[in-house]
Amino acid sequence: MTDKPTGARQAFGHIAPKLAEVTDEVLFGDVWRRPGLSPRDRSLITVASLISLYRINELPFHMKTALNNGVTKDELVEMITHLAFYAGWPPANTAVSIADKVFAEMGV
Repeated sequence: MTDKPTGARQAFGHIAPKLAEVTDEVLFGDVWRRPGLSPRDRSLITVASLISLYRINELPFHMKTALNNGVTKDELVEMITHLAFYAGWPPANTAVSIADKVFAEMGV
């Protein structure tokens, strides 16, 4: 495990150092870098899954990551609209609110 500060280490490394290490090295170091899907595609899948499962704690981070990976604001909004019919209105409504804050923070 490296000592460089990462999002995982800053968020929860002080209480769960092994979880931070696995997050950095396995999830973001291996899984996200596998050649079978582009980072953009992985972001689309991840954000859709988080919305559908109502995992709102991780949603802002992954929406920002999606935008950085080339997903557009319009595509995120379209995804939320589409998921309203499959994941439900409350998750979509919450995702719109989170997206609005993310877009404002990122200036998009």
